[in-house]
Amino acid sequence: MAASPLKARMAVLMAVGFAALFVPANPGQTQRSGPFSSLAGSWAGGGSLTVGTGAKESLRCRAQYQVGSAGATVGVRLRCASDSYKFELQSSVRYQNGEVLGDWSETTRGAAGRLTGSIKGDRLDVRVEGQTFSALLALTTRGDRQSISITAPVGREMSEARITLNRQG
Repeated sequence: MAASPLKARMAVLMAVGFAALFVPANPGQTQRSGPFSSLAGSWAGGGSLTVGTGAKESLRCRAQYQVGSAGATVGVRLRCASDSYKFELQSSVRYQNGEVLGDWSETTRGAAGRLTGSIKGDRLDVRVEGQTFSALLALTTRGDRQSISITAPVGREMSEARITLNRQG
């Protein structure tokens, strides 16, 4: 059974949101504390989502990060909106033995899943999986700016997403 275009777009936006949670804003800090230490606080930004047909939609996002365990864990609340819908994500993520691991849920639609990945320097590579989708994400954080690129497997309604988030206040 094929996923509807709305469900496919929702999955991509969820993946974008989770990706933003995992890259340290200052990679040098990972030597003294956990990799999420510099994420605490509010971030906002936008970008574009390209669907399988090639059409693009604008995205607007806001994230709130609550960092714990000396920077080794982060709880996230993310709200995003495209031209056609909006969603709210919550996530619990940890860095353990060189791996990024976590769970997520999309509260407005009752969706949930797992994520796994690794951090190398200022780049995070992560795989986000749920019951109806998977996506590969590459993230780079430099200073107060995060760049996120997402690619979905061939045959999905979404082919790519590009997002930039900036630290607020």
